[in-house]
Amino acid sequence: MRNSALAAALTFAAGATAARVCGTNSSSTYQWTVGDARYDGADPSVENSAATVSFSIMPGGGSGYSTFFECMGEWPEAWGGYYEGGEKLIWGDCIWAGNGPNSDTTVSFALDWKNRTMYVSHTFACSDIEGTDALAIGSTQLDLSCASASASAAGTAAEACVLNPAAPAPKATITTRGGPAHGSSPGGACADDASPSPYQSWQLEQWTRRYTLAPGTKTPSADTGPAFTLRNMANSDVFACAPAPAAGPDADSGSGSAFRGSCAWAGEGNSTAATTAVFTFDPETDLLTITQTWICSDSPSYDAIGIGFVQATCTRAGDLLTCTSGPLWIGTDTP
Repeated sequence: MRNSALAAALTFAAGATAARVCGTNSSSTYQWTVGDARYDGADPSVENSAATVSFSIMPGGGSGYSTFFECMGEWPEAWGGYYEGGEKLIWGDCIWAGNGPNSDTTVSFALDWKNRTMYVSHTFACSDIEGTDALAIGSTQLDLSCASASASAAGTAAEACVLNPAAPAPKATITTRGGPAHGSSPGGACADDASPSPYQSWQLEQWTRRYTLAPGTKTPSADTGPAFTLRNMANSDVFACAPAPAAGPDADSGSGSAFRGSCAWAGEGNSTAATTAVFTFDPETDLLTITQTWICSDSPSYDAIGIGFVQATCTRAGDLLTCTSGPLWIGTDTP
C-alpha cells in the first residue's frame, strides 16, 4: 500500500492555531514560497513504477518562515500530473510539519509536469468574518535542473529533477488569490454552478478506512473502503460518503481493486434532488475520484469531477489497520 509508506515519513499534526483575513470578495492575495522541490521519474527496471513528486512550501514571501508544509504525490509517468494524461489534474495533500502557527485548514498542490507548472490551493477560516471559510488558489512556473539517475541493468535511467541551484533565492514563489467560500445556497442554482465561476471543489473531512493485513503479506482483506464527509466549497452542499453496502472491490469500476460509493445528503434542510455525488477509490494507486452532478430544469445537466491522491496515516491493532486523514481539498479542472 503506497499511502502507508508515504504517510510513515510525514506525521500530520492536526489543528490550526490562527486564521487569515479573507476580505469581502475573491481578490485577497496570499504569498507562498517553494523551499525545495524534487521529481523522480519512474524506475524503468521496476514494473508499474510511478513518478513521484515532492515539495516543501512555506507561507509568506520572505525569510524567517515560521512553519512549512510537505507535499507529495505519485502517478504513472506518462500521465504527467493529469489523470490518465487527460484534462483532470491530480491534486495531492500538503501536510503541515507541526512547527509554528498554522493558519490553514488544508493545503493542496497539483503539478502540470509538461509545462512545469505547480498549482497550490489552501482553505482557511476567516479572522474577519466569523464562521466563514475561504479558498485561495495560485500557480507558479518551476525552474528545474534535471539529470538522469543511475542507469538500470537494461541501460535506461529515470529522470531526476530539483530546483535550479543556480537560480537566485527564493527560487519559486506563489501568489494565491481567493476569498470566502460557500457562496451559493445548498444545492445551488444550476445556472450558477454550471458556469465557469465559481470554481468547483470539495473539502473532505473525517476520512476513515479499515482493512485486515497480516504482517508479511501484501494483499489486504476485509477492506471497508473509505468513508468521509464531502463539502462543496462553491456552495453549501454537504454529503456523507460511503462505499456500496456490499463492501469490497468493484470490478465494474474499471479497476479490479477499486471501490465505488455514493454520497447521501447531509446538509441543512431536506435532501435536494437537484444534485448528487458519487466517488471511486483505487487503493492500488490511492487515487480518489469525486463526481458531483447537477440535474437542471432550466439548463443542461452538469458534472464536476475532481481527482486526488490520498495520503492517510494507519494505526495497527493486531491484523486490523485503521487509516485516517485530516481534512483534504480536491479541485476540478485547471484553475
